[in-house]
Amino acid sequence: MKCEEIRGIIPDLASGLMGTSPAIGEHLAGCGGCTKKLEEFRQTMALLDEWQAPEPSPYFDVRLQARLREEMARPQADLWGWLRRPALAVALTVLVGVAVGLFFTTNNRIYKPGQEDLATVELPMPQSIGPGTAVSDLQSLEKNHDLYSDFDLLDDLEVQHDVTANP
Repeated sequence: MKCEEIRGIIPDLASGLMGTSPAIGEHLAGCGGCTKKLEEFRQTMALLDEWQAPEPSPYFDVRLQARLREEMARPQADLWGWLRRPALAVALTVLVGVAVGLFFTTNNRIYKPGQEDLATVELPMPQSIGPGTAVSDLQSLEKNHDLYSDFDLLDDLEVQHDVTANP
C-alpha cells in the first residue's frame, strides 16, 4: 500500500472502526511516518474520549421556553414594517440626488421677473481678443502646433552636440 492510501484510513484505524489487514500492518511496520501519524491520531482520540462536555444550567430549558413563548406572543411585523426603513432610505437618497442635480444644472439660470428666458438670449461674443490673454495664447499655440513640436527635435540635437563636444 502507498502512504496516501494509509493516510486516508488513519482516522478509522485510530478510532477502532477498521481493523488492520496484513497489507496495512506491513506498511506500518516499514513506514515510520505513517506509524507516527497513527500514534498521534490515537493520542488525540484518547484525549477526546476523556473530555466531558459541560452540563447546561438547570434553568436553561426554563429560560428557553419562556423566551420562545415571548417571541410567539409578540405581534408579527407586516410586510410594510419590514420594507419601511429601506424604502425610506432609498427615497431620501433619490430626493437628495435630484436636489443636487437641480442645484448644479440651474445654478446659472436663476429666473428673475421681467427677464427674458436665458435660452433665447444671445450673448455678445468679443470681436477681438487682445494679445497676452489666455484665449489668444491658446489660439497661437493651435496655429503654430507644428512649429512648436519641432522644438523638441532641436533640444535633442543640442544635447547630442554637447556630448560630442565635451568628451
